[in-house]
Amino acid sequence: MDATSTRARNRRLEVRATAEDRQLIDRAVAASGTDLTGFVITDLRLAAQQVLADREGFRLDAEALDAWERINQRPARSLKGLRALMDHPSPIGSTLASADPKSRRSG
Repeated sequence: MDATSTRARNRRLEVRATAEDRQLIDRAVAASGTDLTGFVITDLRLAAQQVLADREGFRLDAEALDAWERINQRPARSLKGLRALMDHPSPIGSTLASADPKSRRSG
């Protein structure tokens, strides 16, 4: 049993689907050997975790963490056109802060 089937399900989730989507989902449920609720909740949780993973944090093993730290210890370098890009007005109306820390206003 997975973690989703051991918790009490006390909230209803309703979705609308086309007939074709429902037929596809029903076939997948039958192939997975579970019920519709278990199938949907398991896959929705996985999708939600994937969407949020990059937004909430990330995990690295020891080797990847060492590589990450080496990259972040490198001195900054000037990239062609970056200053002009950062000084260019935003298309949504606000001005981006200059990349030069001396030009930033303290607030």
